[in-house]
Amino acid sequence: MLARNGSFVTEFVLAGLTDHPEFQLPLFYLFLMIYIVTVLGNCGLITLIGLNPHLHTPMYYFLFNLSFIDLCYSSVFSPKMLMNFFSERNSISYVGCMTQLFFFLFFVISEGYMLTSMAYDRYVAICNPLLYKATMSPQVCSMLAFASYGMAFAGASAHIGCMLRLTFCNADVINFYLCDILPLLQLSCTSTYVNEVVVLIVVGINITVPSCTILISYIFILANILNIKSTQGRSKAFSTCSSHIMAISLFFGSGAFMYLNHSGSVDQGKISSVFYTNVVPMLNPLIYSLRNKDVKIAFKKVMLKVHSIFIS
Repeated sequence: MLARNGSFVTEFVLAGLTDHPEFQLPLFYLFLMIYIVTVLGNCGLITLIGLNPHLHTPMYYFLFNLSFIDLCYSSVFSPKMLMNFFSERNSISYVGCMTQLFFFLFFVISEGYMLTSMAYDRYVAICNPLLYKATMSPQVCSMLAFASYGMAFAGASAHIGCMLRLTFCNADVINFYLCDILPLLQLSCTSTYVNEVVVLIVVGINITVPSCTILISYIFILANILNIKSTQGRSKAFSTCSSHIMAISLFFGSGAFMYLNHSGSVDQGKISSVFYTNVVPMLNPLIYSLRNKDVKIAFKKVMLKVHSIFIS
């Protein structure tokens, strides 16, 4: 441990996922493949939406932002995580740790509110289809996106502001594979009461507000779908929401278990957080591409263009 002023740490050591050497190589290849699929999937979806004019709609505008967020927040920790599988001392500087924590929180909170914006978009599309274009104008979509990033910045800043007031003395080993709130609080040699209150308030708000908004939106959506007389019409309406329902279930379910399950051990937290931090960003582009007819058509058009270029 390096010292500053005789008592304060200037770097932390990340314990990683496991301390068993025989698991390091298999885990490296596993998480490398997850990260590659995450990057390719989200970059592919971003490119596909950007290149196809018929995908320039509110739904795909939010999906574009969701893919960007997934790509960024996975990249905040994955490269460092992969490097640490082969490092003898998995160290990260104090500044680097706080920076990683800020951007991790920023993109995680952004994703929650972006999924909320997507729920509102589906509500307007199904419950008020005649007013859809007027209601979901480019200005409204931009406002919702900026509000999502604004809430994320406020939440991440609140956490970081409280974290910077803490003193870390002798303990410098973070029993985790990234700098996260709860593992860092365990290392503090000063009172963490204020931090714990902020965690409960900020996390509570950033789970409760999106969850309630999404729930209310889908109550109206479900009521509207049940009023559709034709089976084909109900099936079509539900299919437009199925991908979003899967995405919010994965994100909020794993997130709530990770941050609100204080009775679980750190090892249990690691298992749930792997799903939350690594698997969800990888699955989102697969969910929205494999189950989406418009994305499939756009992908085929791009492939045909690429094929014609190579032939000519």
